[in-house]
Amino acid sequence: MKARLPQGYGGGPRNLQQIAKQAQKLQADMDALGKELDETPYTATAGGDAVKATVLGKMEIQSLEIKPEVVDPEDIEMLEDLVTAAVNEALRAATDDRAKRMEAISGGLNMPGLF
Repeated sequence: MKARLPQGYGGGPRNLQQIAKQAQKLQADMDALGKELDETPYTATAGGDAVKATVLGKMEIQSLEIKPEVVDPEDIEMLEDLVTAAVNEALRAATDDRAKRMEAISGGLNMPGLF
């Protein structure tokens, strides 16, 4: 007597072809989202809007705005800290958004080398 699988299980090559097509579509969707996210701007401020940094999703600084009143030659360290804080927060926002949106497309699927 042969063992039978419940309907919907098994199917051999046809199922493998469907899985391959789904994987290709998922890869194409993730590539498209990746390109979109690379060009998405993320902005963060520090020091009560004294410093505003905008980065792109591809982790490049697009712009940096510093209000003149925050530039004090006697306290360069404070300005450095504000710039660092604003840039880091914008980069963190870009990274978090990319991870969240990629996970939404992939359903949490993590296959190294595939995506």
